[in-house]
Amino acid sequence: MNRRLLDVSYTPMMPYAEAWDLQKEIVAKLDAGERREALLLLQHPPTYTIGSQRHPEHLLLTPKELEQRGITVFQIDRGGDITYHGPGQLVGYPLLMLGYGKGLDLHGYLRSLEQVIINYLASFGIEGSRKSEYTGVWVGELKIAAIGVKFNRCRQRKGFITSHGFAFNIKSGIQQEGFSGIIPCGIQEYGVTSLEDCTGQSFTVKQVAQGIVPYFAELFDYEPVLKE
Repeated sequence: MNRRLLDVSYTPMMPYAEAWDLQKEIVAKLDAGERREALLLLQHPPTYTIGSQRHPEHLLLTPKELEQRGITVFQIDRGGDITYHGPGQLVGYPLLMLGYGKGLDLHGYLRSLEQVIINYLASFGIEGSRKSEYTGVWVGELKIAAIGVKFNRCRQRKGFITSHGFAFNIKSGIQQEGFSGIIPCGIQEYGVTSLEDCTGQSFTVKQVAQGIVPYFAELFDYEPVLKE
């Protein structure tokens, strides 16, 4: 049986507002049957996003401190609490049809996103894990990837279209650069880590983006079509 085609792109740096608008555009076109499903891989400039749980007290910086650090803040329509996006982090936005031609399992989709990261980490001999009370991927007691998604109900067909996705810490030092200004996802008892911290190796974000695509395609059963 032929796999469905999935458009995959990598953008070295995309402002958060531009990426959010792009996701909305792709969701609308998918609903209308005007394009293929997609996986956007990219980096953002320093950004805090606050999800639907709405806990502004988890942002620890004043407006002046945010301006001094060059960090923008968005209140957005995904689930979850506050998190950080910035250089040195691979952000993935899968725009996928759920419940169209196959069973609908929204909880299973979240677990599958986590599993992509866990499988990729295993290729370096790193044991990624879950914590039952939280969404995301941990290495020991440190969080290496955050996950927050939105399920957009289709208007012109049955099912949902996913947006938002995962944020995978790649470069060492990301704790000091951005996470120190928030209580990430409202979780106070655990810190964060990165792929470089866990392996002792150096990576470019593009290198990881290219490496993770086969894991995503295999688990979600797509044939990736790489776009420039």
